[in-house]
Amino acid sequence: MPAVYGLIDGNSFYCSAERAFAPALRGRPVIVLSNNDGCAIARTAEAKALGIRMGDAWHLIRDRQGMDQVEWFSSNYALYGDMSRRVYQVLAERVPRVEPYSIDEFFLDLDMPGDLALRCWRLREDVLRITKIPTCIGWGPTKTIAKLANGVAKDRPKLQGLCDLRDPAARARLYEELEVGEVWGIGGQTTKKLVSMGVATIAQFVALGPELVRDMLTVVGARVQAELRGVSCLQLAQMAPTRKGIAVTRSFGRPVTTWPEMREAVAAYAARAAEKLRAEGLQAGHLTVFLHTNPHRPDEPWHSGQRGARIEATADTRDLIREAVRLLEPLWRDGCRYFKAGVMLNDLSAPEVQARLFATRSPEASRKVMAVLDAVNLVHGAGTLRPAATGMTRAWSTRAARRSPRYTTRIEDIMGATVL
Repeated sequence: MPAVYGLIDGNSFYCSAERAFAPALRGRPVIVLSNNDGCAIARTAEAKALGIRMGDAWHLIRDRQGMDQVEWFSSNYALYGDMSRRVYQVLAERVPRVEPYSIDEFFLDLDMPGDLALRCWRLREDVLRITKIPTCIGWGPTKTIAKLANGVAKDRPKLQGLCDLRDPAARARLYEELEVGEVWGIGGQTTKKLVSMGVATIAQFVALGPELVRDMLTVVGARVQAELRGVSCLQLAQMAPTRKGIAVTRSFGRPVTTWPEMREAVAAYAARAAEKLRAEGLQAGHLTVFLHTNPHRPDEPWHSGQRGARIEATADTRDLIREAVRLLEPLWRDGCRYFKAGVMLNDLSAPEVQARLFATRSPEASRKVMAVLDAVNLVHGAGTLRPAATGMTRAWSTRAARRSPRYTTRIEDIMGATVL
């Protein structure tokens, strides 16, 4: 167990990934929108200064004064995922252990000799130089304190992106200032409960008796309190936890009103879910499909349906499409304008080595076909080889009017240079 944990976090990660390939965006307000170019899900400091909040619907604020200077982008998850991988690679080469916590956050083992502040400063510089992603780092004796320190480093510019909370006296001073709701692991409902008891600051929460905290907030709350007291309870994960489920759900770019289009969309979602499944080395034993109309259009007929069933465990795209369409068909209602659909896979497990007694298909043949499918798409780009059921033109696809090129994952999008 490390004596010092760190947390490094990409600043406005999605926006920073866009800026990495467009230096002209530096110093300008930038936002990234959710699927279908809906709401703001990432903002630079300049965009925040214009009053843009997380979750603001772009179509409602785009005509406001000052919004004409905002550069907005459709979300580009292929780019963001690859940039996250690059950040991880830089970190893994410089610290003993790294635990990815989210696409833009990584816990670090900082149990290293020497001047730790200098090491963290160099780590930030290396990540910025190699990936062009600006970051903040916080560190302390537990993961909860490291997460808190990272938030402080972000919120207080005078700290220049670094915050050291190893010193108990420094923590005690900070705990007096910060609200208890800022602690990782204490959610909104728990905060309300604590505030109603007169516990508003972290210092007041830490001062409570451990038995009382356990009675009120179960073992989870007791663990959070112990971590804030400097007692490490959460270790760095040695390996990524096994996924419990995979979901591919999308809002359509326009309402889907015909069965062939709905069948095509759900087949495409099942194919994407199968790709994710194989990338994790897993197979699924349960499949669920759903669809619904727009809940924000009371002037249109409302319909929502969902069906799930156990299936013969598989990671074969063809089998999953077949099962998804079979479950989808009874849900379809003529005359409805469908807004969203999705496919969810559960009961995930590693493929069986031993043949099943009552198997209806050959796992070995399936693995070979899917290996060829994945290899072709890896070399020539996603979707190069795909089942015809998933469609060619996909007029229902999610809107992405201003999605930047996939600079690092598609050969045709790689930036070029001209020598004069």
